[in-house]
Amino acid sequence: MEVGIVGYGAYVPRHRIKVEEIAQVWGADAPTYKKGLRLEEKSVPSPDQDVITMSVEASRRALRRAGVDPFELGAIYIGSESHPYAVKPSGTVVAEAIGATPNLHCADLEFACKAGSEGMFIALSLVKAGEMKLALGIGADTSQGAPGDALEYSASAGAAAFIMGRERLVAACEHTFSFTTDTPDFWRREYQHYPRHGGRFTGEPAYFKHTLSCARELMKRAGLEPGDFKFAVFHQPNGKFPLTASEELGFTREQVQQGLLSPSIGNTYSGASPLGLTAILDVAKPGDRILMVSYGSGSGSDGFVWRVTERIEEVRSLAPQTWAQIKDRPVYVNYGTYAKFRGKILKAS
Repeated sequence: MEVGIVGYGAYVPRHRIKVEEIAQVWGADAPTYKKGLRLEEKSVPSPDQDVITMSVEASRRALRRAGVDPFELGAIYIGSESHPYAVKPSGTVVAEAIGATPNLHCADLEFACKAGSEGMFIALSLVKAGEMKLALGIGADTSQGAPGDALEYSASAGAAAFIMGRERLVAACEHTFSFTTDTPDFWRREYQHYPRHGGRFTGEPAYFKHTLSCARELMKRAGLEPGDFKFAVFHQPNGKFPLTASEELGFTREQVQQGLLSPSIGNTYSGASPLGLTAILDVAKPGDRILMVSYGSGSGSDGFVWRVTERIEEVRSLAPQTWAQIKDRPVYVNYGTYAKFRGKILKAS
C-alpha cells in the first residue's frame, strides 16, 4: 500500500521588510542582494508569533485538508532552528492546541535548515513501517540574523505542516534518499543569540555538494530523469542557489518557479523546501511528479519523489494557499519596527 501526504498546510506572516530598508540602515549595496542573490523582501513575525504559533496555524490547515480527527495522529515532529524554549518542547504545545494529546509520540528536531524535512521523513517512515496510522511533520522558523550580517537580508519566517498516512493520499511518496557529511558551514553555539556562517564556504562544499549529490542519487535509484518531473523544489537560502542547482541538474526554470518563494519571503530555514512544496501542491495536477530536496548545514540533504493523486483537486481549496498568503495585503515595516519585533533593541526599564 502506498504511503504519502494526506493533508498539508502553510503559514506565512503578513509583515515584511524590503531588502532596501535593511541595506540603507547598514550602508550596504542593495542591488548586491536583489540581483546577485535574487532577494526582494522577507517575512517578519510579529511579537506574538513564534515557531509554536505558526506551527499551530499550518497544522490546523493540514488537518482541514486531510479531513481527519487530530486525535488519530500517532506522532508530531517539529523541526526548527528557533524553538521558543531551550528546555520545553514546542511539540507538546502544538499537540495540545490542535487536540492531538495525549496518545502520541512527540519530539522537537534540529538539523539546521533540513529539520523540517527530517520531521517529514520520520513521520513518513513510521507510517510506512505500520507503527501508526497518521503522523505529522512540521518545519517552522522565525527570523534569525545578526544586525548587519548577510543573513539579515534573507532569514525570514514561516511554517509548513504535512500529515502522512496510507489512505486518501494527495501525494504518494515513491522514493526517498538522504545524503549526509560533517561539513560545518553554519552553526550557533549554546548561549549565542545569532548563528554564524562560513561565508563563501557555504556554497560549493556545503549547499551544492549535498543538494546535487542527494538529487542525483535519488533520481538514479528511482530510475528517473529531470524530464520525468513536472516540478522541483530545493532549499532556498536565497533565490540564486536553488536556480543554480536546478540548472546544473538539468531542470528548467519553469519546473522550479512555482516553489521558488525566497525572492518574496526570504529563507524560512526549516520551512524553506517544505513551504515550496505546499506552493506546488496548490497548483499540481493528478499524476504530476515532484522532486523535493532539502539542505541543512552541518550538513545533509533529504530527497523525496512525490506523485500527486486525484484527491488534490478536492482539498487544495479547503485552506489558504501559499502564494495567496504571500500576496495577500502584506504589511511593510521599517527597520526600527523590524528590530523591535525581533528583540534586536529593547525598551529601557
